[in-house]
Amino acid sequence: MLQSGVPFNVIALWLGHEKLTTTHRYVEADLAMKERALARLEEPNTKMSRYKAPDSLMQFLQTL
Repeated sequence: MLQSGVPFNVIALWLGHEKLTTTHRYVEADLAMKERALARLEEPNTKMSRYKAPDSLMQFLQTL
């Protein structure tokens, strides 16, 4: 957003930062720093599943 001309303080407000120094950390982060941080992450050990609504809920929704 900075590159597109949005003022720094507006970005801070959008992100909900009380102080501009908090927003400044994001500006200082370069691509190499982000790559190092991502390299330290591990794949989550979770099983993805799709939610199936109970029949009672589906019946209720159909009456609306």
